[in-house]
Amino acid sequence: MTTQIPSVAVLKTQAKTLRKDLATRGQTISHAAALETVAHQWGARDWNTAAAQAASSATGWAPGDRVQGRYLGHPFSGVVKAARQASSGFWSLTLRFDAAIDVVTSAHFSAFRRQVNATVNADGHSPQKTSDGVPHLQVQRA
Repeated sequence: MTTQIPSVAVLKTQAKTLRKDLATRGQTISHAAALETVAHQWGARDWNTAAAQAASSATGWAPGDRVQGRYLGHPFSGVVKAARQASSGFWSLTLRFDAAIDVVTSAHFSAFRRQVNATVNADGHSPQKTSDGVPHLQVQRA
């Protein structure tokens, strides 16, 4: 199993937090030492390797990106309305579907969604899954 290394910005934030936590315990380390430590924690040989792996693995989502995929088992196409990189390589997305999706399987009523907020990993899959193990959201660039 390979671990998805988060963005360089997230790694630097982790290094800054590490320095701050150690300083409260009376231990001081340089910023470079903190970066090296964070890189080792993510399984990289050194900071340069971690930074290169983070840069090469960055998926990135941006407002205006055209996307397609499946939401609760229903196919969709739409646009990214908002995107924010969260921690550990996850993204918080707001998706606006081209056509409303009925997310209820009941024959007695309907619940249409035109827009959803979701968290996805670098592969575009939500960590939340339905009872049969399928991610709630699977999204990719159109």
